[in-house]
Formats: sequence, C-alpha cells, structure tokens
Amino acid sequence: MSSNVDQFYMRRALKLAALGRGAVEPNPMVGCVIVRDPRPADCAKIAADCANSDGVCADCSDFADETAEARIVGEGWHQRYGGPHAEVNALKAAGDAAKGATMYVTLEPCSHFGKTPPCCDAVIAAGIRRVVVATRDPFPKVDGSGIEKLEAAGIEVKVGVLENKARELNAPYWTRLTKKRPWVIGKWAMTLDGKIATRVGSSYWISSEESRALVHRLRSRVDAILIGSRTAMEDDPKLTVRLPEGETPLRTPTRVVFDSGGTLSAFSELALTARDVPLLLVFGPEAPAEKKTFWESKGAEALVIDAPTREQRLILLMEELAGRGMTNLLVEGGGELLGRLFDLELIDEVNVFVAPKIVGGKEAVVPVGGVGRELMRKAATLKNRKTEIVGPDILISGVVVY
Repeated sequence: MSSNVDQFYMRRALKLAALGRGAVEPNPMVGCVIVRDPRPADCAKIAADCANSDGVCADCSDFADETAEARIVGEGWHQRYGGPHAEVNALKAAGDAAKGATMYVTLEPCSHFGKTPPCCDAVIAAGIRRVVVATRDPFPKVDGSGIEKLEAAGIEVKVGVLENKARELNAPYWTRLTKKRPWVIGKWAMTLDGKIATRVGSSYWISSEESRALVHRLRSRVDAILIGSRTAMEDDPKLTVRLPEGETPLRTPTRVVFDSGGTLSAFSELALTARDVPLLLVFGPEAPAEKKTFWESKGAEALVIDAPTREQRLILLMEELAGRGMTNLLVEGGGELLGRLFDLELIDEVNVFVAPKIVGGKEAVVPVGGVGRELMRKAATLKNRKTEIVGPDILISGVVVY
C-alpha cells in the first residue's frame, strides 16, 4: 500500500479526532476512518488538504482516483468522555461493509475494559482486514497490547503513519501520562510595548471584545484556570465561562488560586461564586490554619501544600491536578506566576493577544516575570506557530520550545 494513500486517510482521521477537543478529556482525542479497497486518491484533494503539513504531497504524481472519498464506508470520532470510542462509532457507521476493510485510527485501539468495552474486540468481530495506527497509546493498560491483540487475531497492523501529527494533537494527554502534570497554556493580553498593566495597575481593557470572547471559548475546553493571589486581588476576576446565548460550554473549569498566604478576600468575585463554580485555593504552610476551615465553609476547597518554596509548591500542585485527571490548565497570570512557571519550563503553549496600544513606563507590568533568560540565544521559541487577526488585535499562539 502506498504510504501516500495511508497518509491521506490518516489525515482525515486526525481531522475527525480534533472534533472531540474539550469534550473527551481526560481521554485522548481519537478519529477513525474505515475504507473499502483503498487506492490512490486525487492529487488535488491531497494537496488542498495538506498544503501546510511538511510536504506530505511531494510524491502524489500517481494519485489519480477521484473516488477516494466514496471508498470510505464508515468514520467516527470519540465525541464525549464516557461515550463510545472512535472505532466503535466508525464500525457502527460502516455496518457489514467493515468486513475485509482497512481501518485508519489515530491511536492504538484499547484492549481493556474501562468505561467502555475493548475496541480491539469490536474490530476483530467486525472482520476488519488491516488496521493502520498513527501511534501507540502510552496509557499503561494499553501501550502495545492493543496492537498485539489485533495481530494475534490475524489482522495486519501498520503503526507510525503521521505519528508526529497524532502526538501533537494529543500532546496534553501525553503530558499528563508521562510527565504527571497537565498541559499548561499561558494566556495574556498585552500592549504593543509588552505591558499587561500600567504603572498603577490599570489593565481594563487591553484586548478587544472579540479577543475576550475567544478567551471564553478557550476557557470552555480546559479543566482548570490558574491565577496568582496578586491577580485575584488587583483584577477581582470571576474566571467563569461566558459564551453567547445558545452556546453551551464543553466543561466548567475549576478556578484555582495560588494563594500561599491565604490572602484572598471573602468579598471577591471568586468567593461570592464559590458555591456555583468550583474554586480551589492553594495555600502554603504559612497561611493561617483557620483560613482552610473558613473557605471550606464558603463552598471552596482549600489545599495546603507543605513545601518550603513557591516553586516546589507549583510543581506539587501540577502533580495534584494531574492526579485529579486534569489534562489542560489555563494560566491567566499575572506576570509573577507566569514567570515562575516559565523559569521552571512548565509552560507548554501560549496564546498571546497583542493590542494596538502603547502605555509606556518602565514600571508598567510585563507578562512574564521571574528570573528569565540571561542570553538571547537561550530564549524560548515557538513551534506550530499561528498568527490570527482578532478584531483590532493580533493573536499569536504556539507550543513553547525551551
């Protein structure tokens, strides 16, 4: 089978997988396509599909069959946590046509009982002849056993087609399983001269209404939002998800305040909504003992992390959140907290809104504080970078490379 053919259908499966973003975590996003007699697909379709994907179409000269999509007899994706997996949805769509067909799936089919039965059993029972897998599943109860089970049943298995793309798609899932922490997304809005507040702390509003609406959509797909105690005091945010009428959030993120000294005001917006939206306060050992009891009486959860430094507390907090199944963590500042995370190389992704405004002032607040890098050649960079126009602002996003 031509590698280009396999890439064509795997690329479609990856697009399907991405439809589950925000709805399936802590499970991975998975897409599946079932094809009868896969043959070379139309080159123009391939080129349009992968124009920005590492030159996948370089060898498409013999792609001439315009019926490529007609050969797809079933497809599906993991749509919600606890629901049927991608393979099961695709097999249901294919019906009897799955017998003798080729299955393209972005992650190794599971071989164990979880919230749903093993996908491998369904694949074998359907009579699938060949399975093309983008990447193995790092989950310890799978991690190669799904592939072994399929091969033991006489099914031809090919692994590694667009593996890097599949791992990039599920980087948060990989991070939680292998690094024992959530995928950390740094978000901030700043002026053209790199300030997130003026010298007297004024920050409303730097970004546009369009940018703020986009932030709420970002919030709606993460497990938690983290801020520091200074931001909680100065900005008094709610950190809730507020979408346009008729839109339903994919999830309700837990608001997390890194508040070592237990200084959050009982009259803050976070406190007043603690019974309505989950609120987790992270205290250090120096916080007064009665603070924990007080906040629990208000409906919040108080977590005391007994470590000597704030850096150590942040690391332990990450482990705690991952242990709770949290996959994506959005950090909304401020500069001190983002700086500590940057120094620890814990920021995985950034979403930066740059507004066409200049405030000046050497004492104005910068988005990333901390110690920082001494040499420019050691500055962190971005891969998978995207630049978008959002109203009057520019959104720059990407994965951080240290």
